[in-house]
Amino acid sequence: MDNPFKKILHNEELPEVLKKKVLNDVAMIKLSIDMADLFVVKYPNAVGDLLSGGGAEEDDTNKKNKDQKNRDK
Repeated sequence: MDNPFKKILHNEELPEVLKKKVLNDVAMIKLSIDMADLFVVKYPNAVGDLLSGGGAEEDDTNKKNKDQKNRDK
């Protein structure tokens, strides 16, 4: 496959068809990364938090309570 960017002269403007193709490819890559992030990172973290009985808010509260108990001793 020939590199389409070599066909462009320095003084010419980028053809609209090529510009749309490149932008569509970039958008598809970004969508793929976002979907992978959603299902590989965020979804398992959310399920893990739900199954462990809470989330970050409970962990922060538990840490504050432990710190307070340690100070009272």
